[in-house]
Order: sequence, then structure tokens, then C-alpha cells
Amino acid sequence: MLPDLERLIRLQRLDDATVETRRAVAAIPARMTALEARLQASRTRAEDARRRQEEARKSRREVEKRLGEIQGRLTRFKDQLMAVKTNKEYTAMQHEIATAEGEVARLEDTILEHMLEADELDAAADAAERADREESAAVERERAELDEERAAMERRLEGASDERAKLTGSIGAASLRLFESIAVQRRGLAVVEARNGHCTVCNVRLRPQVFNQILLNTELIRCESCLRLLYHDPDRPADPPAEAPAANGRAG
Repeated sequence: MLPDLERLIRLQRLDDATVETRRAVAAIPARMTALEARLQASRTRAEDARRRQEEARKSRREVEKRLGEIQGRLTRFKDQLMAVKTNKEYTAMQHEIATAEGEVARLEDTILEHMLEADELDAAADAAERADREESAAVERERAELDEERAAMERRLEGASDERAKLTGSIGAASLRLFESIAVQRRGLAVVEARNGHCTVCNVRLRPQVFNQILLNTELIRCESCLRLLYHDPDRPADPPAEAPAANGRAG
């Protein structure tokens, strides 16, 4: 293989890997933001569960306070019942006592409902806090992994920069200028494989004599359509030929 062509292929692969690495580094802040969103969502779920728990407790305390007031009133009514003078007063007091006892029964049922609800809310709040602790630990691990991943990629970029400098220094000036000119025009993709008689990027069919020259890998040849440099990879097996469409009808 032409030495400059072999080096340009390596340079293209190095540049491609560098672009992918830079893209991965650039994506890390968004991944960090997603981790923060996960953590915030977990904390919100835990806070909401505790808020519902506290609201239920507050509501129960209000009911218990109301029950205490009614029970106190009921006690006074029963004390006053012994001091009434007339049947009318007695009947009225009995009505007040019955009303108070009914309210006590209702409030006691409400408190029982609160107690049953409290068991569910306590369990839900505990589960949400447990999940939040686990999510926090998981997010911290993933943050650390992302930091390590970013550091490794930055080291890789630094090494790729050094490798590129050495590699470009070994390529002929004219060949390097051609590569860089095409790379600028073609968004960084200057060297591509030709396979089965086609440019693998623009998919244009190459003239047979041109493709035969490419198979030798002995000179720099450009695609007549996209103008990229073409090469042949002898280690890649040729694609299988496309199947012919099935004939209609039955052979005679």
C-alpha cells in the first residue's frame, strides 16, 4: 500500500475516534443534569410522602381535639342532668346528651379511619425515604463513574492529539494538504472505503478501471462524485451479490 495512503487511513480513523470522543465528552453535562433530575424527583417523592403523612397526623390531631371538646361537653351535660327541675329541661338535656354521644361515636370512627390510614402512610413514607437513600447512593456512584469516564476521555483526547501530531509529521506535505482540504469541505470525512465498485459514502458506482486502480492501493484516487479519497480494505470480505428477483410464472 502507498505509505501516504496507509497513513491517511490511520489519520482518518484517528480523527473519527476523536470526534466521537469529543461528542461523548460534550454529552456528559446533560447526563449529569439527568442524574440531578432523577435525584430531585426521588427527593420530591419522599417529601410528598412525608407531607401526606404529616397532613394526616394534623387532621387526626384536630379530630382528637374536637373529640376531647365534645367529651368534655358530654360530661357537663351528664352532670347537669342531675340538677334539672322539670321534665322539659330533662328531655332537652337528654337530647343534648344523645347528640353529643352521636358526635363522639362519629369522631371515634373518624379517628379509627385515620389510624388505619396512618399505617399505610407511615409505610409509604418509610419506603419513599428508603428509595430516596438508595437513589441518592446510586446517583453518587454514577456521578463518580461519569467523572472517571470524562477524565479517561480527556486523557484519550490528549493522547490522540500527540499521536496525530506524530502521524501528520510522517505524511507528505501534498498528501496532507489534500486530506485537510477535503476534510474541511466534507465535514471531516476525507478518506473512505470503496467496496463492490461503489464509494461507500455517496454510493456512486465507480468506473471499472478506476475501481481496479483503487484495489491496488498504490495511489491517491478521489471519488468522481463526492471527491473523497478512496481505498480498498483487503481484509474486508466482499458483500454477497444481491439476489435476482424471482421470475413470474412457472418455467416451461
